[in-house]
Amino acid sequence: MSATAQQKVIAPKSPRPGPRVHRTTPKEFLARAFQTFTHAADSLEKSYGQLQNEVLRLRFELERTNRDLAASVEENAGMRRYLARILEGLPCGVFVVNREGEPRMANPEARRILSSAGDGFALAAETLRQSIEELRAGSPRTEKECVVETPEGTRTIGVACAVLGETEGEGFPSESVFILRDVTEERRQASERETARRKASLAELATLLAHEIRNPLGSLELFAGLLADAAALQPDLRRWTDHIQAGLRSLSATVNNVLQFHSQPELQLAEVNVGRLMRESVEFLRPLARQAGLRIDLHNALGELEIPADAHRLQQVFFNLALNAFRAMTTGGLLTIRLQWAEFDRLNEVRIDFEDTGRGIAPEHLEKIFEPGFTTQPGNPGIGLAVCRAVVEQHRGSIQVASEPGKGATLSVILPRVALSAGAAA
Repeated sequence: MSATAQQKVIAPKSPRPGPRVHRTTPKEFLARAFQTFTHAADSLEKSYGQLQNEVLRLRFELERTNRDLAASVEENAGMRRYLARILEGLPCGVFVVNREGEPRMANPEARRILSSAGDGFALAAETLRQSIEELRAGSPRTEKECVVETPEGTRTIGVACAVLGETEGEGFPSESVFILRDVTEERRQASERETARRKASLAELATLLAHEIRNPLGSLELFAGLLADAAALQPDLRRWTDHIQAGLRSLSATVNNVLQFHSQPELQLAEVNVGRLMRESVEFLRPLARQAGLRIDLHNALGELEIPADAHRLQQVFFNLALNAFRAMTTGGLLTIRLQWAEFDRLNEVRIDFEDTGRGIAPEHLEKIFEPGFTTQPGNPGIGLAVCRAVVEQHRGSIQVASEPGKGATLSVILPRVALSAGAAA
């Protein structure tokens, strides 16, 4: 390189001018900051308004929830009171126990039943325990009965038990509810219905048998009478015929009792000479008395008085009262029959007494002797006196008894002297 060239200095190129940078003035910065602050304040105010609205909405929602909750609480309380009134008014006892058998709740009727059990409470408690054990063994419900003695008498308590719920995962009942009912009256009525059903069946059978017996019995009585007439002059034969006639007449009276007791036909009323009817009855009864070694005395203070009556039914009453007296006496006994006015100063009723010298009637039996089926005499069906009372009451009369043990008994029939209306005879 030449010296000339080396001495040549190349001047540097000047840079091209760039864009001008604007410098923010303090005034502009302040305006911009104020604008940002204003925007933030607007946003904050808007958010605050939204927050107030949300708070207000939540307050309203909370108030509504509180009102609903209060209403629900009141409704639940009302339902509890309603259920409590139902439990208090139930005619059966409701008794709840937990899984340990401890009582949780009992309504008034349950408390009454359990408290009235008295000495029988232990039996009632044992029945409850057995029911719980059966529930634990898997039975969904149980029904039992226990008979307890209470101050009011023997009562039958029905005990039904069911599971209210099971303890989770264990299979044991968490609580059990017992329903206690006093079923004494139900059992009594059921027993009465069953007794009535059996009596109806027996009555039908007895009536059928009585009709079957009655026809040949009439023929036997006729032939026995003919045999007695033929043997009148032969004492031994007469004694035997008396036995035959006595047995037939006793059997005839029993058959008639059965038929009359179960059918109770309407009275066929007429004016009946009660003295003559009694004399005929006594003659009919004498073979029975002789067979038993008894005597009959008849005293008639009414003469030939007639009263309105059904002669056949009234004579059956006389037979039954006499046979009842015969059964109460031993050999040598005396039956005294008296016909008289019921009251000496009032002649509107007659009184017929059957007085025996037998063993008498125990005081506790006096009110029972006219009940169907009641008897203290072996072999006696116990319907004769019941028939007597029914027939006498159909006549608008009454029958009375007076007795002391060991001193005999007197049964008295009181009958009206005045004529009965057709309705009274029905």
